[in-house]
Amino acid sequence: MAGQQTVTRADLCEAVHDEVGLSRQECPALVERTLELIVESLERGETVKLSGFGVFQVREKRARMGRNPKTGEPAAINPRRVISFRASQIMKSRVHDAVVEA
Repeated sequence: MAGQQTVTRADLCEAVHDEVGLSRQECPALVERTLELIVESLERGETVKLSGFGVFQVREKRARMGRNPKTGEPAAINPRRVISFRASQIMKSRVHDAVVEA
């Protein structure tokens, strides 16, 4: 998985199959359920912390005035919920070290 490749769910399933040894039929269910649990927690407004990986958090953005970039006209931006991700120091260090070695 080197270079500018995108990692897909299928890639994750294949990695689980290779590393853990689950059958090819069980791996997609495991990956999907894991991702679904993360999404369900975020929908409830909970913070998801994966030790050594990072933290997913839902943040409330308040209503504000913005501008239409095409016309320059003022435009109201409605309040919304956004997901933010903060990588752990371990992940940051590993990514940095991988870039330095390349």
